[in-house]
Amino acid sequence: MTRVKVVAAVIVGEHHGFPQHILISRRADHLHQGGLWEFPGGKIDGDETPHAALLRELKEELNMVVTKASPLMQITHDYPDKKVSLDIWTVTEFNGLPVGVEGQEIRWVSLQDLPNFEFPEANQAILGQLSPQN
Repeated sequence: MTRVKVVAAVIVGEHHGFPQHILISRRADHLHQGGLWEFPGGKIDGDETPHAALLRELKEELNMVVTKASPLMQITHDYPDKKVSLDIWTVTEFNGLPVGVEGQEIRWVSLQDLPNFEFPEANQAILGQLSPQN
């Protein structure tokens, strides 16, 4: 089984009126891990760098232009039906008001409320990193 390389963003709303809030999106029901919440992003194409993929995916999915992002962590996770490698970035500055371009629901969620949302297993390490106790 080939490992799928994915980029994901922890988008912080500090500069957009959502202090201590993170933007999450709900996966479409027909997708792998459908119906669960996630940190926005997508597959890294061919020889694309993770940073380039981040910029492209957030423009395509949320119609936002990232102006400041930094690497947060990398995760590998094996599901029974798929292997993923996640390159996670923190996005702290961007232009545009994020919208679910592909019809996906998006929400600004406080750090304290993140545990109330169901995320794919691969995202648990990210949630641990963002925990208010850290």
